[in-house]
Amino acid sequence: MRRKAFGAVAVAVAAALTGLAGPASAETPAEILQAGAQAGVSAGYPGVIGLVRNGESTQYIHAGYGNLTTKTPADPKAQFRIGSDTKAFTAAVLLRLEAEGRLSLDDTVARWLPGAVNGNGNDGTKITVRQVLHQTSGLPDYAGDSRFLDSYVANTNPRQAWPSQTLVDIATSHPSLSAPGAAFHYSNTNYVLAGMVIKAVTGNEPAAEIQRRVFEPLGLGNTSFPAADPGLSGNHLNGYYISLGVFYNDFTVSNVQAFGTAGAIVSTEDDLATFERALLSGKLLPPQQQTELKTTVPADTAGNRYGLGIGLSPTACGLAWNHSGGVLGYYNLWLTSDDGSKQVLVAANENHLAGAATRGQTTLGNAALKSYCAS
Repeated sequence: MRRKAFGAVAVAVAAALTGLAGPASAETPAEILQAGAQAGVSAGYPGVIGLVRNGESTQYIHAGYGNLTTKTPADPKAQFRIGSDTKAFTAAVLLRLEAEGRLSLDDTVARWLPGAVNGNGNDGTKITVRQVLHQTSGLPDYAGDSRFLDSYVANTNPRQAWPSQTLVDIATSHPSLSAPGAAFHYSNTNYVLAGMVIKAVTGNEPAAEIQRRVFEPLGLGNTSFPAADPGLSGNHLNGYYISLGVFYNDFTVSNVQAFGTAGAIVSTEDDLATFERALLSGKLLPPQQQTELKTTVPADTAGNRYGLGIGLSPTACGLAWNHSGGVLGYYNLWLTSDDGSKQVLVAANENHLAGAATRGQTTLGNAALKSYCAS
């Protein structure tokens, strides 16, 4: 998972602003996104899928292949790994637990996980659950450590166990990035910890709580949280990793324990759109927790901000809630209006996590933004 998963949206937003400043395009939002998908495939993606929703009207786009071996076209109804979009699901569960009086987001991490965060200036007695969700804990990202990253990218053992505490320990072997609450630092460690808090509060695995509190109430029948099985079944996009800019290696089977509540969920564009719409429109959370969800902190100097598992970015047509996700073989991003009525989602089945982004990533991000603002 790219360390700057939210930043990928922020960069796309900044890059697209100038291009959106001129006269409105005569193309429809779906046509704009379709053209971006085709350009993304031309630039290097095996396949791209997406949807544009405005009110009750939904249009789908697709380009390229979902499976390079069988030459199966990319299906906009197919499942894929959503990566860091998982974070919003995790935050939603903690907000619902708070609404039930099971915990406060202002509890310290040590209140629920004594001794779990300790060393090198990382102190769970000073970090709150809210700071974890806001990405202001100061905790380093284990995903950037070679002890984790080399093994994950090599993918030689997709069933390798990565206990949550092991991932936290890798992170806290590095110095704290800042004092708790002082600054935004995107870190997967935060949301692994959030999952550990869910288990401490409920006594249940986070996957079960996300299933019960989010998937089932919203009827997300094509969404799952795989706990151990590294494969995908049914209608899905195969995920690829470009090696040396030439060879496409199939990484559909990859480790799902590596990110857990920071990035393990498998979903579809339809289910993901349904979740985002429910989350942002207030269908999933009581009013107090809805306010907490949308209370943001500065994420950079360009005007991007971060709520609880969701980003808020300036665009040429106003502020848009958003996030992106990138795990081995998959990349996606979404944008949704504050009331959930307007949405654009895109996903691609290549993500190499090494060096520069796939050339199609910026192209796709720009098209998503242009499509969103044309809606």
